[in-house]
Amino acid sequence: MNVGLVAHDTKKKLMQNFCIAYRGILGRNSLFATGTTGRLVSEATNLNVHRYLPGNLGGIQQLGAAIESNSIDMVIFLRDPLTAKRNEPDIHEIAKLCDTHNIPLATNLATAELLIHALDRGDLDWREMYK
Repeated sequence: MNVGLVAHDTKKKLMQNFCIAYRGILGRNSLFATGTTGRLVSEATNLNVHRYLPGNLGGIQQLGAAIESNSIDMVIFLRDPLTAKRNEPDIHEIAKLCDTHNIPLATNLATAELLIHALDRGDLDWREMYK
């Protein structure tokens, strides 16, 4: 499965810790992330992460294009709803694309953990029908 990873600045450490905790599951899948998030996850976990541009410099659009082309199977976008800055990636476009193309999307740690366990159990194998 192809997993998209994005995190607002205040959630990047949380994303690193999440990926460290679930390194075994994530390591059996292909990871795609916006620039800084991808670099930090790769450094923290030693996993191979395909990195797009930084989110505010076109990485979100690159991830969106991958979602539209049905290349991404689930997205974890850890967002900060309280202090997100103007130059940070906007969740609304990704959420719209995920809803349009039936891509599971987590925007907080609780939902991310549910999705990662579902991924591990094979509950997302239905995505293969869409490819």
